[in-house]
Amino acid sequence: MLKLAEQGWSVLALDRGGPDPALPYPLGTADELAAVVDKARAHGPVVGRLADVRDRAALGAAVADAEQRWGGLDAAIAAAGVIAGGVPMWEVPVEEEDAVLDVDLRGVLNLARVAIPALLRRPEPRSGRFIAVASAAATRGLPMLAAYCAAKAGVAGLVRALGAELGGSGVTANAVSPGSTDTPILAESARLYGLPDAGRFGAQAPFGRLLDPDEIASVLAFLAGPDSSAMTGSVVAADGGLAL
Repeated sequence: MLKLAEQGWSVLALDRGGPDPALPYPLGTADELAAVVDKARAHGPVVGRLADVRDRAALGAAVADAEQRWGGLDAAIAAAGVIAGGVPMWEVPVEEEDAVLDVDLRGVLNLARVAIPALLRRPEPRSGRFIAVASAAATRGLPMLAAYCAAKAGVAGLVRALGAELGGSGVTANAVSPGSTDTPILAESARLYGLPDAGRFGAQAPFGRLLDPDEIASVLAFLAGPDSSAMTGSVVAADGGLAL
């Protein structure tokens, strides 16, 4: 959100804004969303809304809000994600597995279903962008994170299919596959693996360090902008070489 606002975008940001009873760790709060929105507003029009990506109607209302406010939708980024596991797949509580699949994959499908028609409503020549956050887990098998790997692999497959379906419409579909990034979800991954801190993941990649969220945001902002016009159906690794 902040990176896009800094680059002159008008942004409507969505977050669940509260805990999920199916997951054993805290999610971002409404107050945290409001704080980020306030910071981003220093750069331009930014609006925050509470919505769950599993609620297609809420996503549709958010898209309609953006169209009404700013005359149309130019880019949609599916970035919501949760994680669960820490035990073999068949021992993961079903409600936790469902949360991972429903947020990390179905949530992307839900946004695509309501956002892509809005991108196509723009007059020709169009330059709409649909972008999703996948993961190095889309191609690298991670033990005790089977549902997460499956969901992220599904995201990669989805954007490839969307790239083909959108063809010469002027709208593109791409994904970013981050590696170990210094975020709360990585801290939860460390807990699931019984590690003392998330910094231990940094040694897995050639970079030898955790990635900063701003580094991933820069790739997302590039894909949202005009300089990515030659790309569609791409899954861009931004992982410090982890996939190598």
